[in-house]
Amino acid sequence: MLTIGLTGGIGSGKSSVSRLFEERGVTVIDSDIIARHVVAPGSPGLTAVVEAFGTGILRKDGTLDRAAMRDMVFRNSQTRHRLESLLHPMIWAEIDLEKSKAGTPYCMLVIPLLVESGGARGRVDRVLVVDCAASTQLERAGRRDGASPLQIQAIMDAQATREQRLAAADDVIDNEGAMDTLPAQVEALHQRYLRMAIPC
Repeated sequence: MLTIGLTGGIGSGKSSVSRLFEERGVTVIDSDIIARHVVAPGSPGLTAVVEAFGTGILRKDGTLDRAAMRDMVFRNSQTRHRLESLLHPMIWAEIDLEKSKAGTPYCMLVIPLLVESGGARGRVDRVLVVDCAASTQLERAGRRDGASPLQIQAIMDAQATREQRLAAADDVIDNEGAMDTLPAQVEALHQRYLRMAIPC
């Protein structure tokens, strides 16, 4: 199955774009949703994370404190690599299961850190980047998450640069302007992907 990897920096508009593809009947698999699922209470993933990093990364209700974990990961690349080595095999197993159930000509994997994680690039046929300026990312992410500019900048600094993402892109959606510019861009790419997935 033709597999499109959708990526972009924080606040770039990945969710808006993926929803537009979903509205066109495309199977969209969001790696963030799967990542939350594999660390649900009682899961082998959560057990492995607690064994590796201690109970300090749990909330009182026994769920993973994602904010605390994110802070640890963004402060220390070794911590990030350790977490990835624990969870990525579980996440990819879930993704492969979801792909096997897809009944559409192509599917889309939403992977925020696709460019940063070398292994993910080999699992998709094309990379679609949702692009906007860094200043736009800061403004949108701040409005959405209520985080400070410093917190958002720290996340951006840990991600690939805009230039690195664009260099890795096979296709680009420009999300610098108004939201009403997105449907036409998504529709054009959707038709292209259908042609690629179902050759004449």
